[in-house]
Amino acid sequence: MDIQRVVLFAGLAIVSYLMVLAWNEDYHQPVPTEQVAESGRIQADNSSADAMVLPGDASQGTTASNGANEEFTTPETGQSVSSAATSGVNVSDQYITIRTDVLDLVVDRVSGNLVKSSLLAYNKSLEGSEPLTLLNNTENRFYVLESGLIGQNGPDSAKNGQAPVYSTDATSYELAEGENELIVNLVHTMDNGVQITKRYQFARDSYEIGVRYLIDNRSSENWQGNFTGKIVRDQSPDPTSGPSMGIKAFLGLVTSSPEDPYEKYDFGDLEDKRINETVTNGWMAFLQHYFLAAWVPERDQPAQFQTTRRGSLHVMGFVYPATTVAPGETTEIGASAYVGPKIIDRLEAVAPSLDRTVDFGWLFFISLPLFIIMEWFHSWVGNWGVSIILLTVLVKAVFFKLSATSYRSMGRMRAVAPQLTRLKELYGDDRQRMSQEMMALYKKEKINPLGGCLPILVQMPVFISLYWVLFESVQLRHAPFMLWIHDLSVMDPYFILPILMGASMMLQMSLNPTPPDPMQAKIMKLMPIVFTIFFLWFPAGLVLYWLVNNILSISQQWYITRKIEAEMATKKH
Repeated sequence: MDIQRVVLFAGLAIVSYLMVLAWNEDYHQPVPTEQVAESGRIQADNSSADAMVLPGDASQGTTASNGANEEFTTPETGQSVSSAATSGVNVSDQYITIRTDVLDLVVDRVSGNLVKSSLLAYNKSLEGSEPLTLLNNTENRFYVLESGLIGQNGPDSAKNGQAPVYSTDATSYELAEGENELIVNLVHTMDNGVQITKRYQFARDSYEIGVRYLIDNRSSENWQGNFTGKIVRDQSPDPTSGPSMGIKAFLGLVTSSPEDPYEKYDFGDLEDKRINETVTNGWMAFLQHYFLAAWVPERDQPAQFQTTRRGSLHVMGFVYPATTVAPGETTEIGASAYVGPKIIDRLEAVAPSLDRTVDFGWLFFISLPLFIIMEWFHSWVGNWGVSIILLTVLVKAVFFKLSATSYRSMGRMRAVAPQLTRLKELYGDDRQRMSQEMMALYKKEKINPLGGCLPILVQMPVFISLYWVLFESVQLRHAPFMLWIHDLSVMDPYFILPILMGASMMLQMSLNPTPPDPMQAKIMKLMPIVFTIFFLWFPAGLVLYWLVNNILSISQQWYITRKIEAEMATKKH
C-alpha cells in the first residue's frame, strides 16, 4: 500500500506543479509590443561593433524603405557584402498589392520585398472577420521577407548607392476566377543596361510563392551577382499564441539540412550564436503558433545559411554562390517562399521535413496517428468536436480489454472491502502484520492492488498526445463544436465541460473501492476537485475527450463491478 500512496502523492504533486504553470501562463502578461520594439531600438543604439551593423539608419527598421543595410558573406570569397541602404528613396505608388484566393500581399517597389501578408482563410480573432496578418512592417511589428541580388554587380549591393526601384505595369494584381496561376513582374534597368526582372509566381489554393530573378545582360561586360533570401523580424511577441497551461508554442528560427533536419533557435540562441554554414537541399523558417514563413532554396543548389542583426532586427537568410551572365545572355535564378499555416500536407509538398514544423511534441509517434484518424473522422462528419468524440470511442475500444482487466481488479477489491475493514480492526496497530494479511488476501482473491491505476496510466500518453494535437493543429483554431463551444482550441468560456468532467470523475471514484488508508481516502476524494480546477484552463476539445472517456469508463466499470459482485455473492452461497 506504500507504493499506492507514493503514486497518489506523485500524481498530486505533478498536478499542483502544472496548475502553478497554468496560473503563471494566464496571469503573467507579456510586455506590450510597443515596449519590446522600443527596448530593441535602445539596445541597437548601444550595440557593439560585433553586431555587424553598417553605417546607415540601422536603428529604425520600421518601414520597408529603411531596411537592407546588414551584411552577409559571399560563399566564394567569404567577404562581407553590404546591401544597399534604402533610406531617403522617394517613390510614388511605392506599394503594389497582390491578391490570390488565399493571400492578400503587399510588395514594396523599393527592393521588391514582400512586406505584408494577410491570410484570407484565417481570421485574426474569433469575433471579427478581419484576416490574420502574418508579415507586417508597422511601427509596432516588423516581420518581412526580403530577397535581392548582392555581390559584385548586384543591384541590391551597397556599391550601387541605393536599393533598386522597380517598375510595374499596375499597382494592383489579382488572381482571376478560372485562372490557376498569377505572375507579377517587377522590372529594373541598371545603369550599365542590364535588365533585372523580379518575378513573383502564385498558384491557386497555395501559400507557396515563387521568387525568381531574370537577368538580361544587355551590357558589354560580364555581370556577376549573388541571390539572397532573408527573413527579417523584430522580437515582438507571438500574436497568435494564447494561454496554454504552461506550454508555449515555439517562437523562433528553424533550419533544416540533410545532416540535421530540424534545428531550432529562439531569440536567445540567435543572440548567442551566429549561423554561417553551407547547406544543400535545406530550408529555413521562422515559426510562431499555427503559422510560419519559410525560404526554400533551389534543389541541389548550395546556399550559405547566415544570421546577423540589423539594429533591433534579426536577419536570417541565405546567399547563393555568384551567378555570372555573359554579355547578350539571359539567366534565371531564385527560390521558393512559404507564407501560411502549418498544414502537414501542404508543407510536405514544399520541402522535405518542412512538415516537422507542426510540432506534436516528444510523443509525436502517437500524436500524428491520432491527428490523421481525427482528420479522417472530420472528413466524414464535418465537425471537429464530433471527431474528437469518435476518436475517444475508438481509443477506448482499442484499450477495452486492458481496461476491463483493471476494472475487474477494482471490482474484486470493492467486493472484499468488508474483509479489509475487519483486518484493519484486528491489526490496525501493527502495520507490518496488517500489510502481510492484506497481501495474503489479495493473493487469495487474485487481486492486483495497483490494477486500478492502469486505466489512468494507459490514458496519459494519449491524453498528452491529444493535447499537442489540439494545441498545434491550425485546423482546430476557431473550430466550433456546438452550443456555447465556438473554439475547441481554447478553454470553455463558461467552464461547463470541466464541471461536467469533474462530476463524472467523482461518479467514477464512487465505483472504486475505498482505500483502507485514511490519507489515501482523503486524497482520492480531493482528486476530482483538483482535476476540475486543473481542467478549467485546458482547451475545450481536450476536456471533451476526457469527459467522453470518463462516461465510457463509468459504463464499462459499472457493468464489470456489478458482475463481480454477483459472482462473489454466488460464491458465498
